[in-house]
Amino acid sequence: MALLGRTANGLFWMFRYIERAENTARLLDAGQRISLTNLSAEPDEWQSVLVSAGVEAAYTAKYDDFDPERVIDFMLCDKDNPSSVRASLETARTNGRMVRTALTREVWEAVNESWLVIQRRLSGKISPRELPAVIDLVKRQGALIRGAFQTTMLRNEIFDFCNLGAFIERADNTARILDVKYWLLLPEHSQVGSALDDFQWRSILRSVSAHRSYAWEYDGEYRAVNIIDFLMLNRRMPRSLAYCYTFIEESLKYLDRNYEVRQPCFETAASLNERLSGSSVRQIIDGGLHEFLESFIRDNNRLAQEIGQNYRFYPGA
Repeated sequence: MALLGRTANGLFWMFRYIERAENTARLLDAGQRISLTNLSAEPDEWQSVLVSAGVEAAYTAKYDDFDPERVIDFMLCDKDNPSSVRASLETARTNGRMVRTALTREVWEAVNESWLVIQRRLSGKISPRELPAVIDLVKRQGALIRGAFQTTMLRNEIFDFCNLGAFIERADNTARILDVKYWLLLPEHSQVGSALDDFQWRSILRSVSAHRSYAWEYDGEYRAVNIIDFLMLNRRMPRSLAYCYTFIEESLKYLDRNYEVRQPCFETAASLNERLSGSSVRQIIDGGLHEFLESFIRDNNRLAQEIGQNYRFYPGA
């Protein structure tokens, strides 16, 4: 039996916002780690976090500088930022309440508990010194929700709409975190490979919880070209673009089978997946990493819109 559009919408956006909360924390983590190696007096890394999150305009409408504490507060709990960690979890919980009967008790309780824990922790301003502990807390609560979801949900169309929301958001985030790196370093250097450059690439790996898995895959050799390959094209890395699109295409395939119709959004996803499969890391770098990421983010957002249109719900930003 097909889901009502409002139920599919609630599931899709519930899991997009759960993923967004954690991803916002990871962007802050990337910015803070890179700031530790910034030798200039300008806080460019904090502006890059806002740009990569797509909220720079909202921030500059409120503040006239990129003070670290203000950026952290804006990204974690400012009510004027609908993509803040606090706002994202609140939106996820609201959507979860609307689709409560489509979720197992364990999933709903994990979402509700995470919202309560994060609300309490973000009730006051967070200093840069406190930020790592808060980021770890957000990641742990996200893992709690994912664990309940993976171990208790039936693999049906409900599961597929949840997966689509989560993996579209995750792919968007990985591309944006890579763009933090581009924003700060690549425009100023014709080549990569300096000691500072390598340290910043390692910081990106730590920000997506991929430092150890990268070392297993590449025998501990930290090279920018390998790190880009790992985060974009490696289908065994859970936060890579290619991994996300493996599951996006698979979920859409299951939905097509369930609804007995091939939707146009499947072709869009398959085309994006094929683009990743047909690209080498050298081709991406030679053609422009920033340009590739910009195009990917745009097409990934277009796919989210198409999914909403094809399944009769209309996801917004």
